Amino acid sequence: QVQLVESGGGLVQPGGSLRLSCAASGFPFNYYTIGWFRQAPGKEREGVSCISATDDNTDYADSVKGRFTISRDNAKNTVYLQMNSLKPEDTAVYYCAARYLGYTCPLHSMAYWGKGTLATVSS
Repeated sequence: QVQLVESGGGLVQPGGSLRLSCAASGFPFNYYTIGWFRQAPGKEREGVSCISATDDNTDYADSVKGRFTISRDNAKNTVYLQMNSLKPEDTAVYYCAARYLGYTCPLHSMAYWGKGTLATVSS
């Protein structure tokens, strides 16, 4: 069956780094565009970053540009989110999600979702 499993969350101090992973199975990963989303307590889920299926085109929310980097390893069916210079406002549950082809990751167009991993940025 389809699975997306996030890992790599944890507690980090402001200015620190985390590397999230999203391991996929049960669907043809190479043909799927993958997005990272996050949801902070009391807030709506928002898009963070997206990497396309066909040409590895990437996109970032303005709030994370220059600090976060998305990448994918099709041989491992895995997408990564390297998060540097973390701020307290980055604290959230981070989810990965997948959609067939496409160059963008509209929240309501994503077909498959993981259960999330919590990243907490605090001193």
